[in-house]
Amino acid sequence: MYLEELIVLFVFFLLAFIYGQVKKDNSVVDIAWGLGFVISAWYNLMRNFEPGVRGILITLCITLWGLRLSLHIARRNHGKPEDYRYVAMREKWGKRFVYFKAFLQVYLLQMLIQYIVSLPVVYGNLVLQRMSWYNWFGLLLWMIGFFFETVGDYQLKKFKKDAKNKGKLMDQGLWSLTRHPNYFGDSSMWFGIFLIALDGVHGLWIIVGPCLMTFFLVFVSGVRMLEKKYKGRLDFETYKKKTSPFIPWFPKKEVK
Repeated sequence: MYLEELIVLFVFFLLAFIYGQVKKDNSVVDIAWGLGFVISAWYNLMRNFEPGVRGILITLCITLWGLRLSLHIARRNHGKPEDYRYVAMREKWGKRFVYFKAFLQVYLLQMLIQYIVSLPVVYGNLVLQRMSWYNWFGLLLWMIGFFFETVGDYQLKKFKKDAKNKGKLMDQGLWSLTRHPNYFGDSSMWFGIFLIALDGVHGLWIIVGPCLMTFFLVFVSGVRMLEKKYKGRLDFETYKKKTSPFIPWFPKKEVK
């Protein structure tokens, strides 16, 4: 199943790459990210003649998360030019082998990351034994993560829509508990998927999936990039002192 998973993802990201080059916009890979997980989850479920409870739960969770995320990004990017990250990549690549570099550094890289993150999805569909207490705790953790990501995105979107908040920093609602509620939610959901898929100590190796996702969210493409963008702003530095960086916690009352 693991080889089949890799083939399915390769074909999907190859199609996304072709579409992105036709549109001359590599931002489509951000929309494809969530959809890739959904396709992967359904493929792994449907290839089983007798899908187990774990597989069904994981597939439903991934579908809800992936479709919401892709739709959210598609709406956010609609009518806008290519994301500045991919524009910077194009400038760095120059004019030689640009398509090869785009496929290798954008699409193939994300495919490999997604393959590793999806290991609990594949594993969970191979396990047919009864659910244990930690599997149900995993579902609860996933629900908490989905709440933080969904509500966090909604609150930020609503905040930005208000003309009075133009140029201001979002520090309300869930954003008063953590500077990155959406990224915390994403990480929590994948650790939840890991726990749902787990069937004992011999399955602990699949924790590499949520760990890799969290590493990228915190140290590569998520938290680190945004914190660097706002570094030096007076309002952000104040916000930074009173608000938890990742794991939600009550804001500090006094800022020194």
